[in-house]
Amino acid sequence: MLALATAGFMAGFWAWALLGPLGPTLRDDLGLSSFQQSLVVAVPVLVGSLGRIPVGALTDRVGARRMFPLITALTILPVLYLGHLADSLAEFLVGGFFLGLGGTTFAVGVPFVNAWYPPERRGLALGIFGIGTGGTAVSAVTTVQLADAVDWSFPFTLVAVVLAVYAVTAHLLLRDHPDRAVPPGSLLARTTATLRMPTAWQLAFLYAVAFGGFVAFSVYLPTYLTTAYDVGRSDAALRTAGFVVLAVAARPIGGWLSDRFHPVPVLIAAYTAIAALAFLTSLELALVPIATLTFLGLAAALGTASGAVFALVARLVPADRVGSVTGVVGAAGGLGGFFPPLVMGAVHSVTDDYTWGFLLLALTAAATCAFTATVVRHHAPRPGGRGRGA
Repeated sequence: MLALATAGFMAGFWAWALLGPLGPTLRDDLGLSSFQQSLVVAVPVLVGSLGRIPVGALTDRVGARRMFPLITALTILPVLYLGHLADSLAEFLVGGFFLGLGGTTFAVGVPFVNAWYPPERRGLALGIFGIGTGGTAVSAVTTVQLADAVDWSFPFTLVAVVLAVYAVTAHLLLRDHPDRAVPPGSLLARTTATLRMPTAWQLAFLYAVAFGGFVAFSVYLPTYLTTAYDVGRSDAALRTAGFVVLAVAARPIGGWLSDRFHPVPVLIAAYTAIAALAFLTSLELALVPIATLTFLGLAAALGTASGAVFALVARLVPADRVGSVTGVVGAAGGLGGFFPPLVMGAVHSVTDDYTWGFLLLALTAAATCAFTATVVRHHAPRPGGRGRGA
C-alpha cells in the first residue's frame, strides 16, 4: 500500500511540475516578461496547494481508495490540453489552473499511509511516501529533453498515459486500512474545525518554509540558473533535477531522525542550515563548485525539514483528522512555493539582481527556527507524555 501510494503521489507531482522546466521555452515562444513566466509556472502550485484542503477532508471521509483514482484520472484532462491545445498566455494560465489537481495527491496519500503504520514508525513511512515529490525531478530530467527530441506535446502525452495506467491500477489494487478512523460531520464543519486548531496553523507555518522552499526551487531554479549564470536550458534542467533528487532523498532521513530522536531538534537544525545557506546563495558565488554545493546543501536541509514536519503531524494530530490537517498543512507548503518565484521574478525585473530574494528566504528560515525552538517546542509532545497543544 505504501508503494502504491508513493507511485500515485509521484505520478501526480510529475504532472504538476510539467510547466516548470518549460518556463524558459514559454518565455521565448510567447514573448513573456519575467513576471509572466513566473506566473505561468506558479499557478499550478497555487491551485494544487489550496485544493489540498477539500481533498484532504474528503479523503478522511471517503478514503484514498476512491480519491487516488479520481484525482489521477481528472488530472489527465489539463495535461492533454496543455500539451496539444494551449498556445497563448491565457490558455496556459487556464490549463495550469486545472493542472494543480496533480498536486493535491499529497493530501490523499498522507492520511492513507498514516493509517497503515503505528505511531513509532510513521515518521519514516511518511518520509518514504514523500519520495513521491521526486515526480518533480522526473519532470526536470525528462520534459525538456523529450520535447526537444520528439516534439512539444510528447512529454504531456507520456504523462497522460502514466496517469491513466495508475488510475486503473489504484482502482484495482488500492485498499484503505480496515480500521481507519472516519470522522463525523460535514465537509464544511470538519474543515472549519481544522482551521480553528492552533496546532494546524503551527504545522502549516513550518511546512510553508520547508516544502515551500523546495517547490519554489524546483519550479524556478531553471529560470534562475539560465538568467544568473547563463547556463543552457538542458544543463539547468539537469542541475534542478539533482537538487530535487537530493531533497527527496533527504525527506525519509528527516522522518527517520524524527522517529529516533524528536522532530523539534531535527527541525531546528534544518532551518538553521537553510538560513545560512540561503545567505550564501544571495552572494552569487561561482557556480562551480561553491554555488553548486550551496544549492545541494539547501536541498538536503529542505528535504530533511519537510520529512520532520510530517513526523510531527503524526505525533500531534488525532487519526481521524490527519487528512484534514494534512490538507491545511499541505496547502501552506504549496503556497510557500507559490510566492517565491513571483517575488524572484519581480525583484529581478526591478533590480536585475536576485540578492534580496535569497536574503528574504534566509530571514524567513531564521524566524522559523526561532519559532520552532520556542512555541513549537512548548506544544510538542515529549517522550512519555503529550504537549499542551496536542
